Amino acid sequence: MVKLKAEERERIFKKNPFDARLGTHKLHGKYKEYWAFTVVGQYRIMLGFSGAEFVDFINIGTHEIYK
Repeated sequence: MVKLKAEERERIFKKNPFDARLGTHKLHGKYKEYWAFTVVGQYRIMLGFSGAEFVDFINIGTHEIYK
């Protein structure tokens, strides 16, 4: 289920990284260079913007990915 939802969210992200359905937000602390958006429940995708046209997905998982 998480994989299918992540694929769906990625399609939304490609159209608009700040679509309200994603809840895209800037991270803080040691991850302040990164952003994240919600996949489903506690699952998030952590990402970094690489210039105007590129994005690196760093990690996917629960809030444990921030530790």
